[in-house]
Amino acid sequence: MTWTAPQVDRVTEPYLGDERIMLEGWLDYHRQTLLLKCAGLTAEQLKIASVEPSGMTLLGLLRHLTEVERWWFRQCFAGQQLDDVYCSETNVDGDFDDVAEADAEANFVAFHTELDACRAAVAGRGLDETFLRRRPDGTSNEMSLRWVYIHMIEEYARHNGHADLIRERIDGVTGD
Repeated sequence: MTWTAPQVDRVTEPYLGDERIMLEGWLDYHRQTLLLKCAGLTAEQLKIASVEPSGMTLLGLLRHLTEVERWWFRQCFAGQQLDDVYCSETNVDGDFDDVAEADAEANFVAFHTELDACRAAVAGRGLDETFLRRRPDGTSNEMSLRWVYIHMIEEYARHNGHADLIRERIDGVTGD
């Protein structure tokens, strides 16, 4: 039996609520939008690139967002010392580049596992809590958990636009 990306019952974005409810709700909406763009596709379809010269794939986007979630919520904000999932010092774009031999089903499990770990890392933490992000050039920025949520919503929104185009190329499916 051929594995396909599971169907998604996407939640509606929140219309009412305090700031935390709105940020978490919109982020979950965008997370589920990415999964919706992948739903029903086989592992091989998830590895089809957009258009030359880009090698961007839906599976690559899922793997990239797994890394980004881990980086911002767990490594930067929560200060957890973790290795990257797909990238390395010798292959900084492993999330996007190494999809040809990737196990799509395992990558979907890793994505969901990472989301659960990220939610746990910020549970009960205040939006005004800060962390110091050190840059490779030696400078640093004090940043808040609020900034991380806003950045992640922007990150998903941008990549979901890419996912729209890739999905349309694969099988003609369009829509939000």
